[in-house]
Amino acid sequence: MLYEIRRYQVKPGRRDEWVRYMEETIMPYLIERGMSVTASFLDEEDENGYIWIRRFEDEQERDELYAAVYESDRWQREISPVVSDLVLLDEITVTRAVPTRRSVLR
Repeated sequence: MLYEIRRYQVKPGRRDEWVRYMEETIMPYLIERGMSVTASFLDEEDENGYIWIRRFEDEQERDELYAAVYESDRWQREISPVVSDLVLLDEITVTRAVPTRRSVLR
């Protein structure tokens, strides 16, 4: 099992708009396509910071789900342009993490 901890910088003053779009459009679409969204957070110390976590069984599943989502017509035509409008894409950081043996997220 592996997790992605994704940290985004939302364009100044647009975090509420981003969270609404994530929760109403992106997350349901990812889940519909088979992804597991584990958590979603507002950064308390950064008014434009947003963090979310998703889980994959293994690298193969991750590759398959990435293709199913990011190569889809809906993502490319509808969702990706909105993401580009709301998020500073050059500042996205992704940490890949594997839970330890005693982690509750295992």
